Order: sequence, then C-alpha cells, then structure tokens
Amino acid sequence: MSGLGDVAPIEFTVGSVMDMSAMVERLIEGGYSRVDLVEKRGEFAVRGGIVDLFSPLYEHPMRIEFWGDSIEEVRYFSVADQRSIDSTREVHVAPPCRELALTESVRRRAADLLTEHPEFSEILEKLSLGIAIEGMEAFAPALVDNFVLLLDLIPADATVLLVEPERIRTRAADLFATSKEFLEAAWLNAAAGNIRPIDFGATAYRELEMVSAHAGVLGMKWWELSPFASDFDGLAIPSEELPFFRGDTDALTVRIQEAITAKKSVVISSAGIGTVHRFDELLREHDLPSRVSDDLVFDTNVVQLIHSPIDRGFSLKDLLFLTEAEISSQKSSTRDMRKLPSKRRDVIDPLDLKPGDYVVHEQHGVGQFVEMVQRPVSGGTREYLVIEYAASKRGQPGDRLFVPTESLDQISRYVGGEAPSVHRLGGSDWQKAKGRARKAVKEIAGELIRLYAARTSAPGFAFSPDTPWQRELEDAFPYQETPDQLATINDVKADMERPIPMDRVVCGDVGYGKTEIAVRAAFKAVQDGKQVALLVPTTLLVAQHVNTFRERYSGFPINLAGLSRFESPSEVKATIAGLAAGSIDIVIGTHRLLSSDVQFKDLGLVIVDEEQRFGVEHKEALKKLRTYVDVLTMSATPIPRTLEMSIAGIREMSTITTPPEERLPILTFVGPYDPKQLVAAIRRELLRDGQVFYVHNRVESIDRVAQHLQEIVPEARIRVAHGQMNEDLLEDVIVGFWERDFDVLVSTSIIESGIDIANANTLIVERADLMGLSQLHQLRGRVGRARERAYAYFLYPAEKPLSENAHDRLRTIAAHTDLGSGMYVAMKDLEIRGAGNLLGGEQSGHIADVGFDLYMRMVGEAVSEYRGTTIDVQDCKIDLPVNAHIPHGYIDSQKLRLDIYRRLADATESSAQELRSELRDRYGEIPETVERLFAVAALRHRAKGYGLREIALAGKSVRLATLELPDSAQLRVARLFPGATYRVTTETLLVPISTGTPGLGNNLRDEEILEWAHRLLDALPVAPPPATDALATS
Repeated sequence: MSGLGDVAPIEFTVGSVMDMSAMVERLIEGGYSRVDLVEKRGEFAVRGGIVDLFSPLYEHPMRIEFWGDSIEEVRYFSVADQRSIDSTREVHVAPPCRELALTESVRRRAADLLTEHPEFSEILEKLSLGIAIEGMEAFAPALVDNFVLLLDLIPADATVLLVEPERIRTRAADLFATSKEFLEAAWLNAAAGNIRPIDFGATAYRELEMVSAHAGVLGMKWWELSPFASDFDGLAIPSEELPFFRGDTDALTVRIQEAITAKKSVVISSAGIGTVHRFDELLREHDLPSRVSDDLVFDTNVVQLIHSPIDRGFSLKDLLFLTEAEISSQKSSTRDMRKLPSKRRDVIDPLDLKPGDYVVHEQHGVGQFVEMVQRPVSGGTREYLVIEYAASKRGQPGDRLFVPTESLDQISRYVGGEAPSVHRLGGSDWQKAKGRARKAVKEIAGELIRLYAARTSAPGFAFSPDTPWQRELEDAFPYQETPDQLATINDVKADMERPIPMDRVVCGDVGYGKTEIAVRAAFKAVQDGKQVALLVPTTLLVAQHVNTFRERYSGFPINLAGLSRFESPSEVKATIAGLAAGSIDIVIGTHRLLSSDVQFKDLGLVIVDEEQRFGVEHKEALKKLRTYVDVLTMSATPIPRTLEMSIAGIREMSTITTPPEERLPILTFVGPYDPKQLVAAIRRELLRDGQVFYVHNRVESIDRVAQHLQEIVPEARIRVAHGQMNEDLLEDVIVGFWERDFDVLVSTSIIESGIDIANANTLIVERADLMGLSQLHQLRGRVGRARERAYAYFLYPAEKPLSENAHDRLRTIAAHTDLGSGMYVAMKDLEIRGAGNLLGGEQSGHIADVGFDLYMRMVGEAVSEYRGTTIDVQDCKIDLPVNAHIPHGYIDSQKLRLDIYRRLADATESSAQELRSELRDRYGEIPETVERLFAVAALRHRAKGYGLREIALAGKSVRLATLELPDSAQLRVARLFPGATYRVTTETLLVPISTGTPGLGNNLRDEEILEWAHRLLDALPVAPPPATDALATS
C-alpha cells in the first residue's frame, strides 16, 4: 500500500526529548489503537506522564515514563498483571503496526465516504477520527490511491522464487473471481436499500505477467519451481513426497535404514527440543546412529536431528528430510511460539458497568446503575456510584442511592434470566426475597457439604512425586506451555499427591491446551500402577483422544484402549476383560464406561471432558465416583452447576486464559442465509487449500443439502457425516477429512466436540438461531486452531423473525470473538436462559430474585457455616471529613477507577501495599487524595475487626456503631475522651472530636481525623463481652 513508508518508526531512548501530543498523533497514524488498558500488540494508553505501548517488535509491551517532554525511563511490563518487569536503556522502536497507515489523506477519504456509504458509517467514522479497528485493511482500495508491489520494497538484488507458477496463476484468477462474487452478494443484499457497495477488488490486484515484467525492470532474478517445467533452460529436481507414518516406528526405521544403506543423508527436524531428544532415543533403541546438531552438516553415516520449525519433509536423490508431520502426523505450529499472557479476570467482572445495567446492592436490592459522580463532602471530594430504585410514590421519579466507592464490595452486576423488578428503597420486598433465597440456600449447602465431607473423609490414594519418565514425557511436549497451563498442571499434580480424592475443574477455552493436562495427569496415575478412565461425550472425541494419547505416549510401555461405537464387539469384550484384569492402563470412552459391566481392577483417576454434554444419570454416576477416586473435569463453557460448586469452594477450579500468541480471533459473521455469500465463503477457503465445516442439524435433509452445495460449488469435494450412520462409514468419513481427502464436511452438530483439524478454518452453521449459546461457542472452536485466520458464519432464515432469546444468543456470539471468551459465554448463557438448570427449577426463582452473584455468595456463606468457619460479610461505613478519591487526571477511565476502588474495598494490609506499588508503577506518583483512600481503607479494615458497622460524623462528634462495651472499657474511653457517651440500647458510642486531641479543636479533617479515629480504636477492647448500663445513657 502506498504511503506506508511515509510513516517513520518512532524511537524511544532514555534522555531524549519528545512532544507527547505529537507522539500520540504519530502512533495513531501508524495504526495503533488508544485504549484504557494495553493487552494486545498495536495498542497504547496515556496516563499523565506515563505511556504504555505494545510494539509488534517486542515480546512484552513497554512503559515509557516522561518528565515533562523528556523520557526518564523505559521498562517492560507484563500484560497479565500490568506490573513492570525490568528497566532497559536500549533504543526502542514503534514501527507502523498495520498495513493501512491512518495518514491525514486516508482519514479525509474515510470522512468523504461516510455520506456515500451510511451502511459502513460506524467503521468509516472511526477511521476518519484516526481510530484503528480490526479488519480496516479491507477498505484500503477505497482509501488509498494506489498500491505498490512488494518488489518495490525489497532489495534490487533479491531473487524471486515462484513455487508452482501454474497454480499461482489459477489461484490469482480465482481470488479475483471470489472478490467479485462477494461484491455481487453485497449488491444483492443492498438492492432493497439502494446502498451502493464499495468495490474492494478492482484496484487491489495485478496480473502475474505484469509483476514478472516489473521484476525484470528492477533487475531481479525470477525463478520458477514447477512440476511441469520442460523448457530448455529448466533445471530438473527429482523429489519425492513422503508418506505419513502416523506413529508406526517400524515402518519409519525401515525407511531410514534404507536411506542410510543407499548412502543418503538423513535429517529429522522438530520444532520442540524435547521431541528432538525423544526421536534421538527412538533411533538408538532401533540401533540407528543419530546425533542432535545445532548446525546442519550432511553426513551419510549418522541421522542428524535438528531443532527447527519446518512443516513438511521430502526426499531427494541424496537427502531424506523428515519432520513431525510425517513421523506422527502432527503439523508443527510452534514457530515463534512465545506466549502472550492474558489479563487475569474474575469469573465475571462484576463492575463492567454501563448506564442502565441492573445491579444488586446487598442491603437495598436491585436497582439500575446511572453514573459515577464526584461530590463535595465536608470540605473534601468523594466519588459515588449512583443507583436508581423504584419511586416511593407513583408518578414520581425514581429514588437515587449514592454508594461511596469504598463500599463497592456491597454491589454486584445482576446476572439472571429476564429483566428483574427494581426494588423500592426501604421497602420490605428485598428483605423477603433475601430471606426466601437464604432458606433455600441452606438446604443446598447441606447437600453440598455432605458430598464434600464424604469425599474428604474417604481414604484416597496419594500418588508419588514425579518420576524421571514423567519429566521425559513433559520435555517431549512439542510446544511451550503457557503460564496458566503450567500453574494448572502443578495444581493437578499437587491434588493427586494428597491423600484426599481430587475434585478439580479445569476451565479453558477451546484449543487452549486442556488435553495436555489430561495426558500428564493420566501418565502420573499409571506410574503408580493405577488405571485411568477418560470419559468423553462423543465417539468422534474418543477416536481423536486415542490418537493424541498414543502419539504422546509413543515409546512408553502404556496399554491404552478406546471404548465406543467405533470398536467391534470383540474389541469391546477384550477391553472390558483387560480393565477387569488390570492389563489396560488407560481407557478412553463415551458414557459406555459408566455401564455396570465395566469393572476396573484398580481405578485411580477419572477425567471427564466437556461435563456439560452428559445427562443427569451419567452425572449421578460420576458423583458416586468422586467420593473414592481422583476426578479431573475439563470444560470450555462450564455448566452453571460446576461454576456454583467451584465458587462455593466444594470443587477446586483452575482457569486457562492464556492463548498462544500466534492464535488469531475468529472472524464471526451473523446474518441471514444468502447462497451467493455461501459460495464465496467456501471458495475463499478452497483457494488457500483449506477445508470447511458445514453444519446442518437435520439428518433427514442433510444429503439434500450436500447435493445442493455440490451444484453451487461443483469444484468442491463434499462428504456427509451424522450420528445415525454406520460406525465404520462414519469413521471412514472423519479419517478422510482429517487426511484432506475432501474439502467440505457437511455434518450435524456431532462435530461440536472432538474434531481437531488445523486445516479446517471456515465454519458455516445453518439455523444457528435454533442452537444454544455454549453449543455455538463449541462449534466455533472447531476452527481457528492454527495460524491461519478462521471464519465462522452463523446463519438464520431471512424470512423468519428471530425470537428474543435467539437474538440475544446470536448477538453474544458475534460480540465475543476474543480468545478465551468461553467463561464469559457460560455466564451470559446463564443470564439469557435463567438458572433453571443450575440446581433444578425450584432454585431458579430465588436466583432471579437476588441475582446470580449474591446467590453464589449466600451459598458460600452457608457452606462456611456448615464447616464451622465464618465469612466476614459485614460492611463498615466510614463517613469522616476526609478528601479521598481518585482524581480523573490520575486515572481517566471510569472502568479502571472502578477496578481500583473495588480492589481497595476488598484489600487486606498486604494486598493494599501491593496495590500501592502497582499504582505507582502504572500511573506515576500517587496523589494525596489517593493516599488518603488507602488510609480510609486501612481504618475500615481495622474497624471491621472490632465488629463496627459505622464510624461517622454526627455534628461535632463521631458515632461508632454497633459496639458492645463492657464497664471497664466505658470507663477507659470516658477518661481518654471526656464527654464520650455510650447507649446500650442502640450499641452506639458518641465521642466529641474536641476530646483526646489537645490544641487541635473540633475541626479535624483528612490525616488528622484519621489519626484521631485510630487513637479512639486503641481505647476499645478487641473482643468485647456483653455490655451493662455502667456509664451509659438511654
């Protein structure tokens, strides 16, 4: 694109001078997005004199601290917790991070297009304001005058190598044709509204002959690598494509031995260093000479093993080059696989609030969030959340409650089914609803605690620490583990080594590495002679896991079997006999594993994949298992029951939120069914040698749909799969798709769990309006599992109106395309459907009354009560003349201010210190008003230890309530603070401010009043016994 080279990279050097507003303008020109919180490459944030910036060149984002216009310090920081890692004095560069630079002319052109194309108003308006957005490069042909060829940007002495030029010519023509098809579909869609679509194709393409001629003008060498070369100047390279060995070590070693005998050099390449060493051991076991090398030196006497991310192998006259793809059919995708930590989130952010959102205040009930405001109070300034409740009188505006930010732990966002009724302030409805819910919760807590007690009192098996074999298996993992993965693996192992049966839930989005955790846990169990059962919801998933586990365990003496419809009766019989005899170590199967005829000799670990897919009777069977064996549950979108048990502390929970850095979010389209768009989407995938999942969820009409697709896309190879097919035929279809024998798999939702095909990156779902939210999320997880950009189309009939719930589901799936959105989708599913399936229909009414968040808290409190422990739920209101708030100039974003207020409200002494250093790191020196917030939080934390609910100004005195003071304490307070009075009936202590502070009078404020309040608390007993009337007033 022309103009990209005009945007110079920005250099950041400690000591250099830079105008900050000019720097912001240049970053926007370079395609960077201004955000509140930097989490992804191409984002930046400005907070006072601190700039956070994630350049595409570095592994971590950088924090640049200015003093005036001078750069004082540059340091890297972690995305996960936003804390600085280390300082650096190197020169740092921020080049343009997008292919389309948002220069002045591009912004002007976007503004001009606004009037012509109102259908793109949201996108074009942002571009005209210099705001970079995902997918903006699609508009480049309409925003840039001309495109430059790549040849103009590389050195003139470069050599251009065309691999299979005939195919490139065909693909280029097909690409142009597909672009036209998308354009025609847009014309048809726009015809009714008379909106003229933008032609994104005509100016963006050049003919290959024109590019070749241009290379000649520039003096570049132009080589073509073709299987059909017959020209006199052609150079023939006799090469042979290699077969897939699929873990067959005998066939592999025979091929290598033949090559060595023929005096060929043999090289094996793997992207994982652990896998390189495993291959080395494998060759030595078969008496083949091998050597792990850093440099590639061809040697006909020894097999060389190198650590390199090469996708496919080949065979030449003097060289046999093998990769993981041929040896284990595992395509490497570890190129530059540094992991990008994601921001750790709670199960759901309770304060991600927008005006109009329903919130629950623990004391006052359900209201609607209006805004955040700062108000003067006693000469200072405080920040409040404004919540609107129902009007006390008909026809009047709603009553408003101003909640001080230090009481944010009393508020949560309402999550339930339908829109709730708003309560009246001071009304009895809320207390009644809470009372009903609390009564119901006690019954549930009793059931949960009985289950927990049975598990914790049962004699479990404590597995041994890791063996050398365990470390060997883990070193052979071809990818770098994410931090979340490692933490979860360590949690699981620690649970297994305890004598109490494990019951842990691992929640991680589709493709985030849950299977590897299962692989390692199962291996650990087998090391101690225990058997492992892996329970999965579909026969396809059985086949998938059996392949994965076999590949990972190759070279280890582990006997593994599958148990599903794909196995013959004789195989099933042998597997059941082997489990009873103890000869089978690991079995992977469907709910068939829960049948009465399946008996284990010594079962030690049960792993449940996608628990939400199993029926009630299967879950009951699993519940019984939990009391005596270790249970590991894995899920991308956990069922509410699992969430509820995890939150209540009955089951442990680990979450994996860190995506591989190379993984791209899936571009998701929700819209009416349109045949032309369908054809264009399939052809675009075929153009890049990809494959397509097409979901049609009705068996009786699926063949007709496949036939129709064959007619409109005749060049596609199409096959059908559904659950009512013969098992052998179904397996043949799935294996054929896996081996790329055909292009489009038309299937029912049986593919929802279980098919992991990196080459399939387009998903088309018919009648998406009839499917559940977690089902849509699971289906979308079938694509986007490799480096290529994936597309998901969720279609509904144009002529039928959508139901309200279907509309909400489709809107949610379209809005949450971020990597790792499964947990949010699970909570949103609960919000849309209500909580009828959480603990049965009778509980859903109570949850609708008080909201999911408060309901969960009640369950947690009730469980703690049964256990004999208490949860501190009491709030203490501090209302003193203290000017304490976060100035907008220090943290401008409402969401970030809310986050800090919430964390301060929950802070202990140690976590407050952590938060203080984090603020200094992220936002610079802490203002006085923020330091006072910490002081108020410290006083509040201490006051709660005395059982106080309030320390508040009352005229020229301070009121402490509720407080039980014995006689001796009353006398002590009266001596130290003359004029203090205590009322037994209201358990209230009233202390004049003028006392106990010689020379300061009664106008104390800020630090002085806080210090005075601490001295007052010093005079109180820590654990007061019941009070009498001594020194009391009525």
